[in-house]
Amino acid sequence: MPFRVGLGQDSHRFSHVHEKRPLMLGGIRIQGHLGLKGNSDADVILHSLFNAIAQIISWKSLGSHADKMCKEKGITDSKEYLKAPLKRLKKMDYEITTVGVTIECKKPKIDPVSDEIRKSIAKILGIEKDQVGIIATSGERLTPFGRGEGIQVFSVVTVIHKDVRKITKKK
Repeated sequence: MPFRVGLGQDSHRFSHVHEKRPLMLGGIRIQGHLGLKGNSDADVILHSLFNAIAQIISWKSLGSHADKMCKEKGITDSKEYLKAPLKRLKKMDYEITTVGVTIECKKPKIDPVSDEIRKSIAKILGIEKDQVGIIATSGERLTPFGRGEGIQVFSVVTVIHKDVRKITKKK
């Protein structure tokens, strides 16, 4: 197939104040906010991206891969989790064309850090910053995320096969 699309989702609750976990979003630390609960760094953006890419390459979801890495090998950096599906994607001769990330949360405010997150995601995925779009919503307090209990992320990743890319570059 010349084009593929993957949709990923992840969500985590905020940790308790006494746990003193850092908040990681898209591979960067967000200062002044509680972190999210999880066995790893609980980076919901990177987890959602893993799931979107896993869908493209017909893998199981993040839990099937990261839990083993985290519990058995002590790897808690979500950037490390993305290496395997990205390697598989490349082996299948696909390259990422666009990434869309929708973040639902009451806190933190995403707009002030969205450029930094976009830059980090682009670096992690090996693409240009302008290939990454981020939007945020408070959800109007209709969900636990909109009420400030955690963060939910949906991601869409589109890829193109390298053979199609060669044809389109020639035109």
